[in-house]
Amino acid sequence: MKWNGGKKGDQPIAFVGKGVTFDTGGISIKPADGMEDMKWDMGGSAAVVGLMHALAGRKAKVNAIGVIGLVENMPDGNAQRPGDVVMSLSGQSVEILNTDAEGRLVLADCLWYTQDRFKPKFMLDLATLTGAMIVALGLEYAGVFSNSDELANNFLTAGPKVGENAWRMPLPAFYERHIDTPIADVKNTGNGRAGGSITAALFLQRFTNGVPWAHIDIAPTAWVKDSRNPTVPDGAVGWGVRTLDRMVQDSYEA
Repeated sequence: MKWNGGKKGDQPIAFVGKGVTFDTGGISIKPADGMEDMKWDMGGSAAVVGLMHALAGRKAKVNAIGVIGLVENMPDGNAQRPGDVVMSLSGQSVEILNTDAEGRLVLADCLWYTQDRFKPKFMLDLATLTGAMIVALGLEYAGVFSNSDELANNFLTAGPKVGENAWRMPLPAFYERHIDTPIADVKNTGNGRAGGSITAALFLQRFTNGVPWAHIDIAPTAWVKDSRNPTVPDGAVGWGVRTLDRMVQDSYEA
């Protein structure tokens, strides 16, 4: 998706969304309890579509790109298996240890495609990526990972203005060893459950090619059950659309 509201030739800003329309976990299948919620695993892509609609609707004075990766993760005779090695769009090989860590594979190719084709000023992705993010932050905050202090701060400053909470998380280089593997360039999960959201973000960073980038893990906030907010019904809540629209308005419009 493209919105060209800025000056002709101006470098665009880019937003990328994970769009797993249903996630069973694949061969590494999830427990049955709660699997019905996996229809919400496309929350990141929905937020990107919502943002692009908002920017066009108010004729934002910016050039923006929206990229979404729409897939389904199901067990099947042709499904990828734990132990497989697959080749990413970037040319980096990925060892699959857990087929339920599929969203980062989708985002890896989307991020690489976006930076290669559109040469953006920055890339920001949104994804219901890890249950570990819920363990870390509960259900009221999304996690923010970034290689750019400026981009992270612009996002974190916009959130409170529209009532959406986020918290910046570390992205330590010395955790890279947890996704190294002797048989591929990278593996798709870390060593056990410790720091699962961090290792997922570090995986994504390997596909940004040095472009300023932020990853927003919206697993805690993309949908709500037993809502206590009278203006927010149960179900999908569109988390991120208002923050991103405000961030663009405050920091990136001409």
